[in-house]
Amino acid sequence: MGNLLYIIAVVLVLFWAIGFFAYTAGGIIHILLVLAIIAVLIRVIQGNKAV
Repeated sequence: MGNLLYIIAVVLVLFWAIGFFAYTAGGIIHILLVLAIIAVLIRVIQGNKAV
């Protein structure tokens, strides 16, 4: 489950970066960035158990 959160966070950050440079999605891009940060924080708080 931890790896899935990490993958989702990376994908969301990539989408945010693409959208940020394309200027097409407006506020949705920032919501994606916030979700990615939350996913990373959850992973950090839970610890890195699946190494």
